[in-house]
Amino acid sequence: MKFFVDTADVKDIRELNDMGLIDGVTTNPSLILKAGRDIKEVTKEICDIVSGPVSAEVTAVDYAEIMREAAVLAKIADNICIKLPLTLDGLKACKALTSDGHKTNVTLCFSATQALLAAKAGATFISPFIGRLDDMGFDGMELIAEIRTIYDNYDFDTEILAASIRTVDHVKRAALIGADVATVPPATLKALVKHPLTDKGLEQFLADWAKTGQKIG
Repeated sequence: MKFFVDTADVKDIRELNDMGLIDGVTTNPSLILKAGRDIKEVTKEICDIVSGPVSAEVTAVDYAEIMREAAVLAKIADNICIKLPLTLDGLKACKALTSDGHKTNVTLCFSATQALLAAKAGATFISPFIGRLDDMGFDGMELIAEIRTIYDNYDFDTEILAASIRTVDHVKRAALIGADVATVPPATLKALVKHPLTDKGLEQFLADWAKTGQKIG
């Protein structure tokens, strides 16, 4: 499974990239707002840090304006992935952009039939929102499983990008189902390394080593 980090915070992106833990980045208008920076400026900086896809989202809703904004975003860097809404105009733009050789990420997916349409339109990534479905009393992982089955049935190339991930368990279950990518907030990504038995074992090793009175090197 590939990991994308879901943030526009350059400090977090640089730290995780230096660790070799991330394969790309996803941003959205809310994350740009939180970063408090110009979208083109911060997106260019992110693209300079990571070599993988960096999703930059259009804010337009009609086809002509979506295409105009997409052209602006695409010029920022070669690794830009245009993030599009899962609407008819968004799908039309997805088809046009993909045909022109751009990577696309169709976002705000909440049903398997929406995901099917995105794949038909040639989306590079589909972003089903797990956490938001859970908030409504549904099991977001069922959607991941449904999309995986449909895409495998028809050999679609569109990658399942599990989004709106809130917990370590979300990541584990998405990986077990076969999501291609998980886009994860920095804190959740770092939490994947944690386990109480790891901490306990390390504490014991260090205590025993101290008793030997030795040093390495």
